[in-house]
This record gives sequence, structure tokens and C-alpha cells, in this order.
Amino acid sequence: MADSKADRTRKFIIETTAPIFNTKGYAGTSINDLTQATGLTKGSIYGNFESKDDVALAAFDHNFGKIVSFIRQKIEARENAIGKLLVYTEVYRDFLDIPFLEAGCPVLNTSTEADDTHPELRKKVVAALHLWKTSIERLLQMGIANHEIKADTHVTEFTSVMMCLIEGAVMQSKAYGTRDILHTTMDYLQQMIINLKT
Repeated sequence: MADSKADRTRKFIIETTAPIFNTKGYAGTSINDLTQATGLTKGSIYGNFESKDDVALAAFDHNFGKIVSFIRQKIEARENAIGKLLVYTEVYRDFLDIPFLEAGCPVLNTSTEADDTHPELRKKVVAALHLWKTSIERLLQMGIANHEIKADTHVTEFTSVMMCLIEGAVMQSKAYGTRDILHTTMDYLQQMIINLKT
């Protein structure tokens, strides 16, 4: 079934404003930014979304969905658990060179802003982190079950450290304006993953 005009307009607003929210944040993005980017009137935007909050939540879903889809495609092309885990080090090593992620990780960007100020966005961030955590844990468990990864691997512990290394490296690389930290951290994480091999 073809999308209605309203569906197409909503999609256009989300896709056009998502990079702005990721760059400027929720508080830093004004309704004027949205009208300027889309070329639509304030009335048109509010005719499709109840509020700026509503646009921001949809924009977060869009930004996070693009990362998930990008990484999932690469993971599915790998045959074993170690290879699938190494996708993370490969993607995040050049994370800031991926055009749609130039502004940084939407989960990190949104979490630092929304933790105390925007409960609905915070819920989205927590759900995104949970999904990411679950996917890494699933890969580790699959590797253990297939005897590719050491049976005594602490799955939850390893996942938490892996996620913290990735997000911390992205944050510092953005702050210092250098990719060196990302490269060094991903080299370290790559070795950690390789060391999981049976």
C-alpha cells in the first residue's frame, strides 16, 4: 500500500531534522531550525507532530535506526561470532567518517542531554542501550555455544566494558577533535575480542 501524503510529509520532516537534533541537541534545536531545514511552516510541522518533543523522539528513532541497520548489515555478512564482534571495532574506528554520523553517536549525544531534562528521550536512550547490550550478549553467547569463544567468558561484564570503551572513545574523539583516541581504543578492543577465542 502506498504511503499517504501525510506519511510522506512526516517521513520528510523526520529525515530532514534528524541530523539537526543529533548535532544541536534537543534544547539547542528550535522550531525555526525545523522550519528552515524543511521549508515548511510551523503550522505544517505541528499539523504532523504534536510538538517539538514529538519530532525529537521520532528523529532519535531515525538516527538510532540508521546505526542499527548499518551495523547489522555488516554483522550478517560475517560467519562466526568473533568476526561479527569485530564489526564493532571496524565501524567505530572510522565512526566519525561515516557521513550520517559526522555529528557523533545519537545515543551518546542524546543521553548526556536528556538524562535529567527530558524523561521521554531518556527512555528512548535506555531502550537503545538495552537493545545494543542484548545484541552483543547474544553474539557472545552464540560464540560460547559454538565453541568459538572461551566458555568462562563473563558475558555481561565483557559487554559493559565493550560498550563503555566504544562510547568513551567516541566522546573523547569528538571533544578533542581527533580520531587517534578512537583508533587506539578500537585496536585495544580488537585485541580483547581476539583474546576471547578458544
